Amino acid sequence: MPELPEVETVMRGLKPVLEGRRIASVVLRRTGLRFAFPENFAGRLLGRRIESLSRRAKYILASLDSGDVLLVHLGMTGRFTVFSGTGARNLGEFYFETAAGEAGEGPHDHVVLHLDDGTRVVYTDPRRFGIMDVFAEGDAEGHKLLSRIGVEPLGNAFNAGYLAQRFRGKAAPLKAALLDQHIIAGLGNIYVCEALHRAGLSPRRKASTLVKGKGHDPRLDALVRHIREVLAEAITAGGSTLQDFAHADGSRGAFQQRFLVYDREGQPCTVCGTPIERLVQSGRSTFYCRKCQR
Repeated sequence: MPELPEVETVMRGLKPVLEGRRIASVVLRRTGLRFAFPENFAGRLLGRRIESLSRRAKYILASLDSGDVLLVHLGMTGRFTVFSGTGARNLGEFYFETAAGEAGEGPHDHVVLHLDDGTRVVYTDPRRFGIMDVFAEGDAEGHKLLSRIGVEPLGNAFNAGYLAQRFRGKAAPLKAALLDQHIIAGLGNIYVCEALHRAGLSPRRKASTLVKGKGHDPRLDALVRHIREVLAEAITAGGSTLQDFAHADGSRGAFQQRFLVYDREGQPCTVCGTPIERLVQSGRSTFYCRKCQR
């Protein structure tokens, strides 16, 4: 499943394509994805100008001139492909070309947005675990998918003091606490494994062990720093491509080439040479170095 860096990369790739453009037509090839499309979904998008794109956790949000917001979650296999109606164009850091054949006619192409400049934006999702919704901007804080999300790990509210407050008395393993979307928004399995290794913290230790009285263990400051660094590096690298993830131009992420522990079971730790181990926590694979991470 795409994590924060992958969603951020997709959002940045779509920005120069969508912002300022008007939606000329909407093609829906089914009644919904993971959930049914809301009533009059296409009608609320049709003719609207896309004012801005942003990301909240693992959601892409498109603000429309009507005051509505289009929400998109990529699920496990969702992706956007952009087809230019005027030939090859250089759009920021992405390069889009007109594809051969009829774009948007594939068996897993479920939503097609035709823009006023001739561009087609195609949403493809083989497993249909993605989500699309539209709601009034004023309802964002109370939206069922957004209302209980924690702080952004790249935002100013994310710091050691905040984590100490949320970890106080928490018996859950540190890995599970960091993946709790009610605490931190958008942080996923890959980048938690990598950040914990850089911080030298075991995924098994209780989150509360990093809280000291009214203060916190200095390693919590290091953990925050490493989480920020891992995410920033991953965004710069275009995310990680393991199976289905791709940018809007079809290219792939490259951060997987920098993994220190994730998906490296049995391989030597790059720091101490100890074989990387794998364990299952809350149904997810955790990769770590027993010697480096305490």
